Amino acid sequence: MRTHATKPHDIVRDWWVVDADGVVLGRLASEVAQLLRGKNKPYFAPYLDCGDHVVVVNASRIVLTGNKITDKQYYRHSGYPGGLSATPYSKLMATRPEIAVEKAVKGMLPSNRLGRAMLKKLNVYAQGDHPHQAQKPKSLDLRSVAAPHNPEQAHTIEEVTGG
Repeated sequence: MRTHATKPHDIVRDWWVVDADGVVLGRLASEVAQLLRGKNKPYFAPYLDCGDHVVVVNASRIVLTGNKITDKQYYRHSGYPGGLSATPYSKLMATRPEIAVEKAVKGMLPSNRLGRAMLKKLNVYAQGDHPHQAQKPKSLDLRSVAAPHNPEQAHTIEEVTGG
């Protein structure tokens, strides 16, 4: 018996497009993080970037359950004393929903240079169109996995802002 060690030239990268319409943010982020890491591949190695490229569309239609749309805050620091700024997710989802998806996925990747390399293969778009048609991405349906279990508790940005 010989142990198989994955080499960088053995890695085959695919392109995936994920529609985030009506999908819970955390469940979407965990599935996307698995694709970016390559944990769905038979030759996965934790010390290599074996993952695929992922395109997330319709990020503005993502769902947050419970009271997260009003209570959860997005924090950013300028680097200067007193430079901490907090933005509620209701405002963040209305203006830049791509940041919410990227932050959720980044939190589920390794916190080192390998995780930063994996995050570069993520492309998030607020609307349904994207410029990656030439790569012929495969479609991934997350509705069965990442849809809210109790739709009455799920809140979209349109419900909160009234738009």
